[in-house]
Amino acid sequence: MAVSGTRPLFGTRVLDFTHVLAGPVCSRLLADLGADVLKVESQKRPDRPWSAEQLEDLGRTPAFVMVHRGKRSITIDLKTAHGAELARSLAAVADVVVENFSAGVMARLGLDYDRLQALNPRLVYVSMSGYGNDGPRRGWRSMNSILQAHSGLMMANEAEGEAPLAISNSWMDYMGGFHGCFSVLEGLTQRTESGKGCYVDLSQFESGVAVLGANLLAGIVDGKPPPRNGNRSASGAPQGCYRCAGNDQWCVISVETDAQWLTLGAACGNPPWALDPRFKSLIGRLRHHAELDANIEDWTSGLASDEIVSRLKAMGVPAERMRTVADVLAERGPDSVFHLLPHGSRELLLSAQPFGFLPREEPSFEPIPRLGEHTAEGLSDWLGLDVAEIERLRVAEALV
Repeated sequence: MAVSGTRPLFGTRVLDFTHVLAGPVCSRLLADLGADVLKVESQKRPDRPWSAEQLEDLGRTPAFVMVHRGKRSITIDLKTAHGAELARSLAAVADVVVENFSAGVMARLGLDYDRLQALNPRLVYVSMSGYGNDGPRRGWRSMNSILQAHSGLMMANEAEGEAPLAISNSWMDYMGGFHGCFSVLEGLTQRTESGKGCYVDLSQFESGVAVLGANLLAGIVDGKPPPRNGNRSASGAPQGCYRCAGNDQWCVISVETDAQWLTLGAACGNPPWALDPRFKSLIGRLRHHAELDANIEDWTSGLASDEIVSRLKAMGVPAERMRTVADVLAERGPDSVFHLLPHGSRELLLSAQPFGFLPREEPSFEPIPRLGEHTAEGLSDWLGLDVAEIERLRVAEALV
């Protein structure tokens, strides 16, 4: 696999035992950073968590392609003695192992940290379970909405008086994946200084708690549940999402200062409510936020969102049109967050790297791994096995 040597993890070997989403997001980011990622799969249990149409020539779903681009796929039956021993041999020459099985699975396979560390003292080993591999929650089953409920995130994501609301799009899996990538980078940094690897026990539940931010701090300091602000802010007002003219059209306005409040009033034509002395100070605007929201939406509902945003931005008031997913997908220019990958007679739309390095280089997301496509190649590159040795492993049903 051709990976640019300018990327920071070029030359780093990652043995990837991940599946579904949280772990694959972690290892995909490592691949984006230049690592050589070998994804371990099996024909007996392929990683197919999404019930969607598969790309005929790949046998993969578009969602799979999104989180596994840039990796190589190797098929090993970890439940056979030869397969488990082969996986240990790969771990012995790897820099990083990442897994997100339930607690105890890797130990039963003979692939836990203690066993692999004895073979490779420089190994950075990251376990990414829902609630950690130690403690009273280690056996709990984790799912996105369940983790959001248990972490308290759902209570921080709605307004007072409304039912708790989960963030869609598998938020907790992505949070776990991002934190997993951070932990690998930290482990590699420590290894540079100490010469020794480490074990990272990452909990997706704790990743959710970690992003509660000011809500968590408020609960610690005040000793009571933090306010549920919904679209509002405790440090600026008015702030909200307001209906505009047209079908399902919205804009977000966020007033941070008294000067911006006066400017917003001027943009609205200085109606009586904009001159009301009750709204002169932040405290007053926070106290009467519901009334302000109603008045502002009376104004925005008669105008196109683009007109409102253009007018307010020109006057120095933070505002933005609420864009749909289709709007975001329409942006495919040189600074886009997307990359079109030619694939046969069609193009695959992939999310690009959310970061860049100077000098800039064109994104390179090859290969999109077919199941087991790189088994022989990976075993040759990492372990120096020849064709005959690989064939013996196939006959022994280790490579299935």
